[in-house]
Amino acid sequence: MKSPRFWLVILLLAATAFVLQTRGDTDYVPASQPLSQMPEQLDGLTSQDIPLTDDTLAVLGKGDFLNRVYVGPQASTNSHSIPISLFIGYFPSQRTGQTMHSPQNCLPGAGWTFDSQKYASLQDVNGKNYKVGEYVISNGEIKQFVIYWYQAHGRSIPNEYKAKLYMIADAIRMNRTDGALVRVITQVLPSESLESARERAIQFTQQMAPNLPRFIPD
Repeated sequence: MKSPRFWLVILLLAATAFVLQTRGDTDYVPASQPLSQMPEQLDGLTSQDIPLTDDTLAVLGKGDFLNRVYVGPQASTNSHSIPISLFIGYFPSQRTGQTMHSPQNCLPGAGWTFDSQKYASLQDVNGKNYKVGEYVISNGEIKQFVIYWYQAHGRSIPNEYKAKLYMIADAIRMNRTDGALVRVITQVLPSESLESARERAIQFTQQMAPNLPRFIPD
């Protein structure tokens, strides 16, 4: 017997296809800056871009993608020396089958298991609130802390099904299906507490998030 989650996915996909077909062939896509212009230095950290493989790009489809690692001075002995990974995938249109992929689907395929997950609220340095998902994942002895959410039209949404419902509503109201996935990851070192890794990821996200409207239109 198929699970309720399966039928919910089928219903959302069918509703999305119907709405997008009835709205015509072209979305309204507001102007935005390329993700490559995300500041290379954030919160005292410097960065290095990590190219995505051709196979990964083929799975992601048409969009603008940022895959970058931020780290502090190597000589530093505090948490700033522990790398923080930032991935953002912005899809100008999801009309032709290009959709945001949930980490809950792609990470297990890469060997990661979800140890814990919850929704939380996060406030950036400018006081704007975000609704995010917080996850602890592991692969063998390696453990990581993850923050991720979907960003579209000024909303932050931690749930992929709600994100699709909002996309359908906005396709009807505004003829827009653009949106993005934002993901922040840092390793939980064997010598540190989970809370320490969480605080590191949150502090970075609080500094990074105010830049998002430049790349992901409200």
